[in-house]
Amino acid sequence: MKKILIAIATLGVIAGLSACKDDDETTWDKYSDWRELNDNWLDEMQNRRNADGTPYYTKLVPAWNPGAYVLIHYFNDRSETADNLTPLYTSVVDVRYIGRDCQGVGFDSSNYVNTYGKLGIQRFACNSTIQGWSIAMEDMHVGDTAEIIVPYGAAYGASSSGSVKPYSNLQFFIRLADIYKYEANPN
Repeated sequence: MKKILIAIATLGVIAGLSACKDDDETTWDKYSDWRELNDNWLDEMQNRRNADGTPYYTKLVPAWNPGAYVLIHYFNDRSETADNLTPLYTSVVDVRYIGRDCQGVGFDSSNYVNTYGKLGIQRFACNSTIQGWSIAMEDMHVGDTAEIIVPYGAAYGASSSGSVKPYSNLQFFIRLADIYKYEANPN
């Protein structure tokens, strides 16, 4: 009797793993055109150049995850914000932002939020967002305005979130307005 229960449990686990594998393959296959569109767009963004031929974006790779990255382009003169605070991974920040997919379709914005005083300010902990935001935030100074390109692996990956489809590379326009809660760096 015990051997039969073990055999049934083993078959259940195998069936469960097979079902998960099929779901992953189905999602992968279902979004193949979308993945290709996103991959092409990301390549285009990585190859984008300024008028003088220099790269438009800087690639940021965090020390805490060398397999992840974002592309960032600052719109402001960073020498003017160089002495301002930079968020840590655990900081709570106030930001203004607009999020778009690779086709320019907006999926999120702080424009209509007024919970935190000024209209358009959203507050969150850097470590409670997608990985790409955390990477970008740790490079920004209060007062910086930037465009970031987040590859899907540092965004929602193979999952969807609201109107964001699986395998979506994302574009954000962000202004770091303030650091609401700054924790001292232990180093």
